[in-house]
Amino acid sequence: MPRWFVALSLVGLVGLSTGVAGGPGGLGASRASAAGTQSSGCGTTSPGTTTLSLQVNGFTRTVFVHIPFGSSNSTPFALVLNLHGSGVTAVDQSEFSEMDLTSDTDHFIVAYPQGLIPDGSGFDWNVPGVELTGGRKVPAGSANDVSFLTKLVGILEGKYCVNPKEVYATGFSGGARMVSQLACDDSKIFAAIAPVSGLRRPSPCPTSRAVPIIAFHGSADEVDPFAGHGEAYWTYSVSTAAKDWAKQDKCSTKAASSTPVASVKLTAYGHCKSGAAVELYEVLGEGHEWPGGPTLPTSLVTELGPQSNAISANALMWAFFQAHPLP
Repeated sequence: MPRWFVALSLVGLVGLSTGVAGGPGGLGASRASAAGTQSSGCGTTSPGTTTLSLQVNGFTRTVFVHIPFGSSNSTPFALVLNLHGSGVTAVDQSEFSEMDLTSDTDHFIVAYPQGLIPDGSGFDWNVPGVELTGGRKVPAGSANDVSFLTKLVGILEGKYCVNPKEVYATGFSGGARMVSQLACDDSKIFAAIAPVSGLRRPSPCPTSRAVPIIAFHGSADEVDPFAGHGEAYWTYSVSTAAKDWAKQDKCSTKAASSTPVASVKLTAYGHCKSGAAVELYEVLGEGHEWPGGPTLPTSLVTELGPQSNAISANALMWAFFQAHPLP
């Protein structure tokens, strides 16, 4: 992935007002039952952004957590994990996606976990069985990120007021590939996912649950090309990934194609098992970007490709998440 994080950190679009929280902080707590409507953290949640330093599976992990302003600390929130791309950081992802603002508007908790595999000034995720960018191998002894992200949900449910039926995941590029893996391995925890510029359908995919998926991808993406034929981790097209997920979710074999707004093509698979859905938004002419994200400097646009505000990925995925809680 391009080293866009250096310039992005200069944009300063969203300042993180961070405190430090460490210690056990619910590390041993088991995940709240999805049969319930709230977690054990209710009554203790305060608005703002906090930096968590957590010991998980023998590794020190960093997570930024944003609690929406203007909300009751006794009302259960939805929780969205938002994963950064390869070679960048959790702070970069908060700025790149501007999801803190969506969190404040729509009243959900957003958490930005950070990978551990060093890559320049940032980090990569350990997606099972998948090479890193540039054909690099995952270093021996790397943390199991599927296990980390699964346990992280339980930790956050122990610290904050979370509705276990409304836990979702999104991510960009390498983070989107990681999120695609979570849909296969942790579908009883994550109600729905929203990969941005990185939808994959992992194989094997052991989940028996139909996972609702909404994905976004630019047609002019040169990092992870829409038509596939990219790096070793990026062989098949985004359309194929969506079609394979539709098959996994037992949706209609024929997709409905529409143009919700100019320069955007929506491919939607309906009549899926258990009320799931698979939706793919192809943003025509957009590069390796976050649709509707903040305006980036010209140098970054040159690196990542054209931006588009034709749709807001944040608004669309939040509406989709709200329509697809865990049953």
